Amino acid sequence: MSLIHALVANAESSTILVESSTGKRDFSQAVQTILSKIPPNNSKLTYVWEQYLFHYVAESGVVYLVMADDSVGRRLPFTFLTRLQALLPPSTALSTESSHHGLQLTYGDKLEKLMKEFNENPNEAGKDALTNAQNELNQVKDIMVHNVEQILSRGERIDLLVDKTDNMATQAVAFRRGARAQRRRQFWRNQKILWLSGGVGILIIYLIIAGFCGAGLNQCGKKNDSSS
Repeated sequence: MSLIHALVANAESSTILVESSTGKRDFSQAVQTILSKIPPNNSKLTYVWEQYLFHYVAESGVVYLVMADDSVGRRLPFTFLTRLQALLPPSTALSTESSHHGLQLTYGDKLEKLMKEFNENPNEAGKDALTNAQNELNQVKDIMVHNVEQILSRGERIDLLVDKTDNMATQAVAFRRGARAQRRRQFWRNQKILWLSGGVGILIIYLIIAGFCGAGLNQCGKKNDSSS
């Protein structure tokens, strides 16, 4: 069984509008914990709990969430969520009273049917939405993975794994280039100082000698001859 539990909820109040489950285990505590942590802005995340993954997309004040086995990966669940968004868009979900299971009567059977379609024929079910979902799936690096088990046991302390490899690599390259350029500038600045100091030293020595021997440095010999 790939997809185990799915729901649509109001993001602001965390009220579940419609949900469907194919398993017997109660995941209400984990679901409510996740819903309470979802930010008000549009987002896309995956939470890890035991051997299960809770995938969700938050859009325009509505949360679309599906729980699946970790062996399924992310592609199929997010394709399912794309189909669920098309089935129950935010404008429809928020147009009715946001009471608990307020859309269960209207959309409960449709959600159950959609889950059954993906569980029994995952390859065929995902084909129609694959093209539309591809753009979303290409942003898989932006999907953060939270450890729900730590949320339940330690409150606000969560294990957040965010892939920032590209940004870190870019910053490292820029830092190395900047460091090399700074070293080159410092090297030439030191060389200029040495050359200038040497030139000044030579000029001082010349002025001292010229004071005794003349500007052409040819008077010292004559002075010695005249004195003899």
